[in-house]
Order: sequence, then C-alpha cells, then structure tokens
Amino acid sequence: MSAQTRKKVQRKLKIRGYGLKIDALEEILSFVDRFQDAEDEAIDLLLDQLEHESLSSSIIEKESVHRVISLLLEAEAATEEDGASCSSHSAIRVIDSFLVPKFHYDPIKKHFYQHTGSLPMHGEASAKAELYKDRFLLLFQRVCRDGHFSTSAFNAQTSEFGSCEICTIQSLIGQPGRRWVMGVISQLEDGHFYLEDLSASVEIDLSKAKITTGFFTENTIVLAEGQMLIDGIFQVITCGFPPLEDRDKSFKLLAGHDFFGGGDLTKEETLRLADLEKRAVNDMFVILSDIWLDNEETMGKLEIVLNGFESLEVVPSLFVFMGNFCSHPFNLSFHSFSSLRLQFGKLGQMIAAHPRLKDHSRFLFIPGPEDAGPSTALPRCALPKYLTEELQKYIPNAIFSSNPCRIKFYTQEIVFFRQDLLYRMRRSCLISPSPEETEDPFEHLVATIIHQSHLCPLPLMVQPIIWNYDHSLHLYPTPHTIVLGDKSEQKEFIYTGITCFNPGSFSGDSTFVVYRPCTRKVELSVL
Repeated sequence: MSAQTRKKVQRKLKIRGYGLKIDALEEILSFVDRFQDAEDEAIDLLLDQLEHESLSSSIIEKESVHRVISLLLEAEAATEEDGASCSSHSAIRVIDSFLVPKFHYDPIKKHFYQHTGSLPMHGEASAKAELYKDRFLLLFQRVCRDGHFSTSAFNAQTSEFGSCEICTIQSLIGQPGRRWVMGVISQLEDGHFYLEDLSASVEIDLSKAKITTGFFTENTIVLAEGQMLIDGIFQVITCGFPPLEDRDKSFKLLAGHDFFGGGDLTKEETLRLADLEKRAVNDMFVILSDIWLDNEETMGKLEIVLNGFESLEVVPSLFVFMGNFCSHPFNLSFHSFSSLRLQFGKLGQMIAAHPRLKDHSRFLFIPGPEDAGPSTALPRCALPKYLTEELQKYIPNAIFSSNPCRIKFYTQEIVFFRQDLLYRMRRSCLISPSPEETEDPFEHLVATIIHQSHLCPLPLMVQPIIWNYDHSLHLYPTPHTIVLGDKSEQKEFIYTGITCFNPGSFSGDSTFVVYRPCTRKVELSVL
C-alpha cells in the first residue's frame, strides 16, 4: 500500500474530526487494498459506516474498524452469491427518452434544479424559447469553470495565452478591440447570420474565421473571438465549440442529480456495481442497424449472424436491432402495415429457433428515422404495438424503446441514436470543416455532438424536436459510449476517452458491431 493512500486515509479522517491508532490504520489500508481501482469510494464507504458506530472517543480503535469491515465484507459476499446466481439481465437497464428526468440551470444561484410537473407533448410557444435557453445555459455553466474563460480577479490584464473573459453580446457596443463572446448561430434574416446570447444578438461575418474541428451549422453554440466593425457587424477571427469538461468533474458539481435517468445510487451500490462490471468480461452486445424485414437477402444474412452467436460458448447479453425495419419509408403511400406485422412475427420465429439466444440474451428494438410513428420529430416513441405483437408472442422479454435510447450497464452509460445524421450535418454546414486535425467526416460529427452536449444540434427546420423533450438528447455529463446508427460507412472513433461508433447499414453492406462493455472494445464486423 502506497504512502499516498496512507496520507489520503489520514486526511479524510482528519476532515471528519477523527484521529486513528496505528493498528486501526493498518486494518483500513488492508481493506482499501481490495479495491485498487476505486480507492476513494472504498475509503468514503468505510468512513460513512464508521460514523454509524457508537464510538467512545474521536480516536478510532482497531476493534471498531474491524467490526465495520467484517459487516461490509459479509454484504459483499452475499451480493457476489446473488450476482453468480442471476444472469447479466439485471445489469442492463433500458431508459426510454420520455422517462429521462429534466433539469434547468439557475444562473443566479449557480445550480441545477429538477423540473417538476407534467411535460405535454405539444408545448406552448415558451417551450421553444426554453429549449434554446436550456442548451445555452448548460454549456455556459461548463465554460465558466474552464480556466481559459473564467473571469480574472481584480481586472488583471492577461496575455493572449492567458484568461479570455467572455463578454455579453449587449456589452460589445462601443467596446473597441478584440472580444470573446458565446452564443447560438442563428439566421434571423435570409442570408444573414447572427450570434445570439441571453442579452442580445449581433450580425456576424464568418468569411475570415479560423475554426476548430467540427461542423458549424445553424443552431450550434460557439465561442467566437472578434471585433465590432463600424457598420455594426461582428467580424469573427477565431471560432470554436465550448471546451469539454471531464465527466468526473461534472459529477462532483451535480449534487447527486441523476441526469442520465438510471436512478440514484449510493456509494456502496456504485462500488459493488463497479466490482461486478470488472468481472463481466464475457458480456457482449451485438448491434445491427437497418434491418429490412421485407428483404429476403437481409433476413438470410440475419439468420447466419444468429446461427453464429448461438454456437458460441457464451452467448451475447444483448442484441440491439435499430431501424429502419422496412426498405420503404412509412409515408402516406405506405399500405403494408399488416404485411410488416407478419414479418416481425417471422423475425420472432427466427429468434425463437435459437433456444440459447432466446433464453439467455435480451433483444432491444429501436425505431429508425423512416419507421412507423406519430411524427418524424425527435425523440421518436417506440414501435407501435400493432406491429410488434406477433414478435412478442415468440420473444416475450423483447424490449421496444424510443429513439434515442439509453442503457445503463452496471455503472457504464451508453447512448443509442439511429439517425442519418452525417449527411444532414454536412448539408447544413455554414463553413467547410477544418482539415487541420482530421479530414474524416465521422470524426467531425463526433466532435460536434460531444462539444455541443447534444445528439442532434441541427436547425429545427431540418430536424424537428419535441420542445419539451429536447433534454432527452442532451449528452451531459458525457456518457461512456455513444452509438450513432447511420447509413454511412461503418466507423469507430474514440474522442477524449468517449467511445463512439457507427455499426453501418446491415441491409446495405452487411456490417454490424460486437461491443464488449467491460473493456469498451469495439469489434467492427462484416459478413
């Protein structure tokens, strides 16, 4: 056990007002040594339990420590037995977009508070303005903590490499020289682009702007350095997305709020789940996008995939089938609902013909952009029950969820989104992406959505979003993994520690992905 860990334990005890005898310290260190990848959580859990003990003095003795450690190890042993007897089914929690909790940021009190009350599907006009305000404040509170953009104390002069204080757009009037502003790119007049924040808007000139990696489209939130010209236009010199914040740092500042929707966990539960996750080395997810049930070739290829996984020693924990589930879009000319219902039934029969998969795997269905549903607005609700009833007769535990959809695997957070996003982002781009760091469009897409903390930062005219449920597309704090189902070519990209991949189009080019959540390893596969 390192001297650093010893000091850490002593410091944490001192903060709580306790002293420690040498033999008690050795007992604590031997306990913490069991959890080398989660030392802080183990120490905090032990100290929390010690506080429930009736201690005779502020100097903790070995007997008290030993008693608490024995209880914790008994509890761990009991959960291990439970974990061994149950399958990984209990480890996977699917979270529908319409059940994700909504939070607002208060810029005065500088904290988040949870929205209470109902969220109607058809919001009032104010809900649209609230959508933009929530997006802006979510990123603004993150930027304010960044060392480069935090307000300098005592109005100290800083060099070009030092702090860059953000001004409000309203304060630009009469201010000579270069200034940093943050705002949403908007087209308030045809052909004229503006930058808007909560105070005002200003017309911008992006013709000479040097940009960072990503797709700069209308509705994206940017940080821009520039100066006001005599004609009232803000000449942008440098333009980039708001900087990222480490996931752990975000969590420490969220005061226990559950943004993801997987439920609040105690330190003890988190520690136990993290330990179980490390042991789940055999768990794997098979992810397929574009499964055309009305196409014989596609169904034949799917049969080959299922046969292959049926014969494995350990079958996959989860199959994720993402739409589109039909080769023809569901529009006014679509009249094959009963036929598609039968095709879902045939898929159920096909899965049921593989008894090991049926008994030990779970099957998740996520609708695509052209599948049946009340509208094309995001988030999209689960597939209609009429279409899926036949399949459920064969696979009763099949899960039909929204698009996007979230999965909590032990402590890991995974987001699934099926949308042909790359093509739309490229078409909506205002400036050609910077080739300085990468020329790969998928990498530009990933950088855009992660920096924007939003799955679909497109103009609402291009991709409608249900105003009251825009929060279900937020990516804050950043998840561990993002799956972007897209008809474009299969890709994988790890950006700032976040694993992102596109499984490709199974019907188009026979590609799919095998994902191992324990190691976060992505296996790009093709038939």
